[in-house]
Amino acid sequence: MRQRPPQSKPPSLVTMLDARIIRHDTAYGLSTLFFGDGELRVPLIAAPIDSGVRVTIDARDVSIALSRPMDVSITNRIPGAIVTIEPLAPPYVRVVFDLGSTSLEALVTTESVERLGLEAGLRAWAMIKTVAIGKVSIAAAATPQPRRWRALDIPD
Repeated sequence: MRQRPPQSKPPSLVTMLDARIIRHDTAYGLSTLFFGDGELRVPLIAAPIDSGVRVTIDARDVSIALSRPMDVSITNRIPGAIVTIEPLAPPYVRVVFDLGSTSLEALVTTESVERLGLEAGLRAWAMIKTVAIGKVSIAAAATPQPRRWRALDIPD
């Protein structure tokens, strides 16, 4: 019988951020959250619009694309710049994105880093497959306020 090589367990890396619920789309069963650097579409949250929530993003649920991803099922795609590439126990590599005011961690393989030619300073897209919503609500005042379009502020 052939012996399998030992597999290393992926490290647990997460990004936590506070966000504000800005929309509910009951037809799709999704809510839209605003955080300082963009929006996330998540499964419907049973809380009113303008409520604050804490979001946890597991680095294993973040993929990387070098060009704007268009024909993919992953809804949450955010542009940023790679600031850190840190080799971990094989085959894993920790990649940190700068999204503006948010740092986002991704866990990928060494093979992916080499195949894509990832390096610090490279502009890329973080694709977030899923997020976890904390059970504790965050005060709305502590969450980022979306910028309103000027046209919406002009009276009719």
